[in-house]
Amino acid sequence: MQELEERTEQCPYCGEIIDILIDTSVAQQNYIEDCQVCCRPITIDVTVGYEGELSVFLFNEND
Repeated sequence: MQELEERTEQCPYCGEIIDILIDTSVAQQNYIEDCQVCCRPITIDVTVGYEGELSVFLFNEND
């Protein structure tokens, strides 16, 4: 299994499609990354399941 995986998601602020890089060697993550388009802070919540499936959720600072 690759340790880094690129995902395409939608910014919760501007709605633009952005690429995020996820470290799949960590089972549960919560971090902040700025949108590549509007530069606003996005909270990214990632869970890696037992079979390696990714659950990725993006939130704005008011959620």
